[in-house]
Amino acid sequence: MPRKIAVKEKKTKEEIIEEEMMEGAEEITKRDKENGEISIEDLPGIGPKGAQKLKEAGYEDLMSIAATSSGELAAVCEIGELTAEKIIAAARAKLDMGFKTAAEVMERREEIGKISTGSESLNNLLGGGVETQTITEFYGAFASGKSQIAFQLAVNVQLPKEKGGINGACLFIDTEATFRPERIREIAEGRGLDPKKVLQNIYVARAFNSDHQVVLSEKAKDIIKEKNIKLIVVDSLTAHFRADYSGRGELAPRQQKLNRHIHALQRLADIYNLAVVVTNQVMANPGLMFGDPTTAIGGHIVAHATGMRLYLRKSKGDTRIARLIDSPYLPEGEAVFKVGPKGISD
Repeated sequence: MPRKIAVKEKKTKEEIIEEEMMEGAEEITKRDKENGEISIEDLPGIGPKGAQKLKEAGYEDLMSIAATSSGELAAVCEIGELTAEKIIAAARAKLDMGFKTAAEVMERREEIGKISTGSESLNNLLGGGVETQTITEFYGAFASGKSQIAFQLAVNVQLPKEKGGINGACLFIDTEATFRPERIREIAEGRGLDPKKVLQNIYVARAFNSDHQVVLSEKAKDIIKEKNIKLIVVDSLTAHFRADYSGRGELAPRQQKLNRHIHALQRLADIYNLAVVVTNQVMANPGLMFGDPTTAIGGHIVAHATGMRLYLRKSKGDTRIARLIDSPYLPEGEAVFKVGPKGISD
């Protein structure tokens, strides 16, 4: 009788990658912990090859791993979801992501930076300027000053702290082909800055659809530390989602995708202590009989996910009016500002 020969099953690509990620974990030497820093290599079960794969996927520190979902990590790193859950759990344990006292939260809040809008009245409305660790939304009709504020902030973020900036660069996601370097140059010259240096510190990407927009926000973490990005601008947030998903039948998938996109932006703001500014389109509410029928696109998803919401409307000449609609700690109010050749001013 012929003997049966056992045939070894071929390993899947996923199994090979998982083995490589775990390979060498036992050989990791003890690191110098005097500075209190913990790296990806310190996670149990992650060897040098595994750490390298995570970094290539854009996960350069423990916080970026701890703040992601197992499904997202599994898809990006091509590993099993169970393995991804173990990696995330280990990162969260190392970071002690449990409850903290209000005093500790206050210490974190003290790290927040403020970017001047160029207008003192608008800064006062915002509690000192556009803050980091928060998504700030400016919505309004066309010519209400949304993009002009975005351009001004892209310039002002580069200023030193004493002049209303936070010494950082800007990442600008342009969804409506409205970015104009000529306008940036004009604003920079109005502030007495070198236009060439200002333009070199603004990194622009044109998003051609909602999928591309989401990918650009996910790839942002690849250059945030390298280029010292302190401000991410999305101008505008909902234009592509509005075009790609039309009709009531597409409302649910649109809102789900938009929700994930906004939360990804918020994670970047939290992890890297940077400001996120989004502009938003509006629509008219025909059912409203009295008052302003203007309503921001995105519904409750955008309303709940953004930290600060400001409604902009055009007044006489170059004057604009900003109304603070929502803030976790600031009262509602209005501010009057101007949009001129040199940018935003009182």
